[in-house]
Amino acid sequence: MTKVPSLNYEQVVRALRRDGWIVLRQRGSHIRLQKHTPGETLKLIVPAHRPIKRSTLSHILKQARLSVEQFRELL
Repeated sequence: MTKVPSLNYEQVVRALRRDGWIVLRQRGSHIRLQKHTPGETLKLIVPAHRPIKRSTLSHILKQARLSVEQFRELL
């Protein structure tokens, strides 16, 4: 299994947007993203931190239903 990278929030949001996520809004240090899939709407909150903790990014990737390998391809 590949290790989760340590990245800034801008890089994470840019990669998620390439995967079809839409930035809904930002309030303070939290960025809300959304993605429509057949049958449901997925929602994420990404903290505007530099860098985002690896454990936090791991949870974000699970919610986004992306593996670390798939995420790395989006970078």
